[in-house]
Amino acid sequence: MRVPLSWLAEYVDLPGDATPESVMAELVKVGLEEEGSHGFDVTGPLVVGEVLEFVEEPQTNGKTIRWCQIRVAAAGQKAADGGDDVRGIVCGASNFEVGDKVVVCLPGAVLPGDFKIAARSTYGHISDGMLASGRELNLSDDHSGIIRLHELGLDPKIGTDAVELLQLSEQAAEVNVTPDRGYCFSIRGIAREFAHATGGEFRDPIGNAQPESTSGFNLKIEDHAPIRGSQGCHRFVLRSVKGVDTKRPTPPWMVARLKLAGMRSISLIVDITNYVMLELGQPLHAYDADKLQGGITVRRANAGETIKTLDGQERKLHPEDLVIADDAGAIGIAGVMGGERTEVSDTTVNVMIEAANFDPVSIARSARRHKLPSEASKRYERGVDNNVAEFAAARVVQLLEVQALGTSESFGADFREHFEPTPIWLPANFASELVGVDYTPEETVSILNQIGCVVATVDGGFEVIVPSWRPDLTHKTDLVEEIARIGGYDRIPSRLPVAPPGRGLNPKQKRRRAVVNSLAGSGHVEVLTYPFVSADQNQLFAAQEVATVKLANPLQGDVNEMRVSLLPGLMDAAKRNLSRGLTDLAIFEEGSVFLPAGKVGANPELPVGNARPSETQLNELNATVPAQPHHVAGLFAGNRIAQQVGVRSVEAGYADALHAVRVLAKSVGVEVEFQQAAPTGFHPGRTAEVLAEINGVNTVIGVAGELDPTLATNHDLPRRIGAFEINLEKLFEAAPQVVQAGQLLTMPAATQDLSLVVPVDLAAAKLLEVIREGAGELLERVVLVDDYRGANVAEGHKSLTFALRFRAADRTLTQAEASTARDAAVALANQRFGATLRA
Repeated sequence: MRVPLSWLAEYVDLPGDATPESVMAELVKVGLEEEGSHGFDVTGPLVVGEVLEFVEEPQTNGKTIRWCQIRVAAAGQKAADGGDDVRGIVCGASNFEVGDKVVVCLPGAVLPGDFKIAARSTYGHISDGMLASGRELNLSDDHSGIIRLHELGLDPKIGTDAVELLQLSEQAAEVNVTPDRGYCFSIRGIAREFAHATGGEFRDPIGNAQPESTSGFNLKIEDHAPIRGSQGCHRFVLRSVKGVDTKRPTPPWMVARLKLAGMRSISLIVDITNYVMLELGQPLHAYDADKLQGGITVRRANAGETIKTLDGQERKLHPEDLVIADDAGAIGIAGVMGGERTEVSDTTVNVMIEAANFDPVSIARSARRHKLPSEASKRYERGVDNNVAEFAAARVVQLLEVQALGTSESFGADFREHFEPTPIWLPANFASELVGVDYTPEETVSILNQIGCVVATVDGGFEVIVPSWRPDLTHKTDLVEEIARIGGYDRIPSRLPVAPPGRGLNPKQKRRRAVVNSLAGSGHVEVLTYPFVSADQNQLFAAQEVATVKLANPLQGDVNEMRVSLLPGLMDAAKRNLSRGLTDLAIFEEGSVFLPAGKVGANPELPVGNARPSETQLNELNATVPAQPHHVAGLFAGNRIAQQVGVRSVEAGYADALHAVRVLAKSVGVEVEFQQAAPTGFHPGRTAEVLAEINGVNTVIGVAGELDPTLATNHDLPRRIGAFEINLEKLFEAAPQVVQAGQLLTMPAATQDLSLVVPVDLAAAKLLEVIREGAGELLERVVLVDDYRGANVAEGHKSLTFALRFRAADRTLTQAEASTARDAAVALANQRFGATLRA
């Protein structure tokens, strides 16, 4: 919100040396955010001049200039810059005549953009100044000709300071208004807040014009089928003004204030409605009364109904849109934008002024649905004072009478939906206990009265009725926030709260943290990707089409589903890193996936505002929420070991994925097994399902291996990409409640290698389990170290070499004991799978 200082000073006391910076510093104290300062950036001698004569001079470039003689001071007196009273000035505009009074920028003046005016030689003359247009003074976008002061309704004396005449010395402070304080989108609201910050006197502009009773106009409020339990229109005021002169100019002081407030001047009638909106925070609309057909009806749009709005666009209305309509159809989208058919124009004589109050949710949805944000919708969707409409309409009528020479009439209408305010109960010590500042009962009442509340003191506390301009105050904690804000944030002590004993991370959170820390600690880099993916990405790793959660309003049209796997996001992250030259990657992500068991049903209708949903509605809502288990996934590309002197590079692949799974599983005390598989999207020969024991049953908890090379190349990735994804919910089901540390053995170990020839389709993991079983309790560790297929191994067979480590807890093992245990393992492997020792 931009606030011209002179406008603000009309309704609250400002220091004589006030600047935008000093005003913003005060407003920051009451919770508004400082944005910046604005002005016309015009300095130096600008004066009113009179055109004495000019000569048209065609130029060789096809342009015609005027060599003008301009009087810039009374005859015989010095001009504002100390020079002669008549100046020769070259001008390229042609919209002025002899005798016109114009704005003259004398040498030494500085215009917006640090454009300095000086006498200079141009088109064969010494041009001793410049005649200014509206755009050159930052007053408007008009650059078709220079400013003619009589067109602005001005007839000042020659030599008058044009900076003061046109309010070009005006400045504005800009503050950011938070969504809950919509009343601050007005000079009235900012003035009130400045009074809170400084203790100055607040003069409510609502008293600038007094409303009059109106009747006779046919007004119908037909919003009897409210959307989501909320009536669409609460207040609707119509005032009639006849005989307006739309050709009269907007006064310069109003143009300047609108410009500084961030709005351009359009026409007198529109400017007045915008001016009052900025002043009081009440959006208004003016209809050409002679273009209205019949009365006005406030209703929901009909199916298939359209409207041509003021921006010239034909818009198809939605049945939830609240519209203003006459007998011929819609003439405006309520609270958003009016229709072109009843627009005021240069031929308008009679005007109907509308000031209304609409449901914030309905207006916000219409504005977003039609992608049509406006100054009106910005205010309505944050809540407008329900008691200001009639005063705002009266203020518009007053200005139309003064500026447009119109005549007000009692012809009009007034609809009000009556609300009984509900008191908020505020316990006497609640604010002090919540904030930590000792607020006395007298101070509490004083602060609440300052913000406009009506406070009744009762035993043990206060009954508070909030003002109509503060619809955001609905609970006792809201009142405490106001007490803290007005009482001063600097009074709130800075001390950290002491956490109560027995709190902290729950077991599931601790395990998730252990998994993440184990991966990060072993050299993997954690990334965060968006949970939004395309339909094609969600099907990359699905053997058949899976149910997904679809977004109703996606940020990107084709990225319109919630992920069912973390891997598509990691693939996008890898692709982005590879394109930027980071070729060696070991990345992982821990996060939720969204797995609806079937088609997700429609959300139930919920009440808006402060009404709490019923238990039935909450249960229906929870039933539509899909399962959201936590997964962890990783992806490996490039080299695991970079090439160095004497060291060959090692390419990343499935081995890295398997190792990462072992690391994360071990961090929560789970032993996992791998079983060869060929899931969709993975390499059929280099991929395994990850198994863990849950309630005595080996259960698949994820997958690890390499991506399908075709899939990888289709996504601009190297052909060899290691990857894994684990369902953490299942992993944690397999985790013991307490991880018991193993015994530290001090006796020496005996090591042996074992090479067994087995059929090629036998999984190494199965053979390893048999070796562990056959070797008995002395076997401490067994690891597969080689898989050989080639010469000296029969066709259809392979040679698997294992490194075995034996150890006894109470003695030093002999090689004979180790060999006996190894031979027992060979015998059991031969019995189970026909395995033989490799010669």
